[in-house]
Amino acid sequence: MYKLLIVDDEPQILEGVKRTLDWEKYGFGQIETSETYEGAISKAVEFLPDLAIFDVCIGKQRGYDAIHKLNELRLPSKYIMMSGYGEFQYALEAIRCGAKDYLLKPVDRTKLQQLVEKIIVEDLHGTIEGSDRDDLDIDPVLGVRYDSLSKLTNRILLIVKAEYAQNLNLKSVAERFRMNGTYLGQLFLKETHKKFSEYLMAYRMLKAQERIQNTDEKIVSIALSVGYPNLNYFYSHFHAYFDKSPSDLRRKE
Repeated sequence: MYKLLIVDDEPQILEGVKRTLDWEKYGFGQIETSETYEGAISKAVEFLPDLAIFDVCIGKQRGYDAIHKLNELRLPSKYIMMSGYGEFQYALEAIRCGAKDYLLKPVDRTKLQQLVEKIIVEDLHGTIEGSDRDDLDIDPVLGVRYDSLSKLTNRILLIVKAEYAQNLNLKSVAERFRMNGTYLGQLFLKETHKKFSEYLMAYRMLKAQERIQNTDEKIVSIALSVGYPNLNYFYSHFHAYFDKSPSDLRRKE
């Protein structure tokens, strides 16, 4: 049985994450929580969780600092970072401390489920009933395994996952890496066979499809949630990508 530690300074968030998945179904027989930085360190050392989910902000302290500390202590835990802010610095710190991924709050159930399944199979060497290990490690847009891509490209993909709902473009990403935008774009295209803008649009479309099929949200709200303040622009991209309208997709469900 696996052990899970959830760290957030908001009790309702802790309870929300505990209820988001049927953790027992995935083999997590023990779940501990902490609302403080010190408590998280103490519980992790005593509890030795297989998986720990840290909020970026724990009071005035930072979750990634706690993960760095636990890494120094050589705990075998795997980490997920979550945050209510889609800021690049937080995503970058998640990468630096070795977190498996960076999730925005409110945590999307499907995204968390896929990530937990991936960690169980790849890192904890467990099995998921009805799952295929390869499927869990394949980028949904590129159709290739993440471990077949360079570290730089994986970092770019992580930024897209963390900030696709914002005004994101190649120039702003290049500035963060202190690289020339044209050069970074060429590297990305050479490895992925897609322009950055094409990848970003495709990822946004897949996230929109997810919400259309799994929620009753209005299309205008979904468009905003995936980075399209202009509804007409969203409809144009959606139809070009799926060859059908959002309403048509929803009616088929």
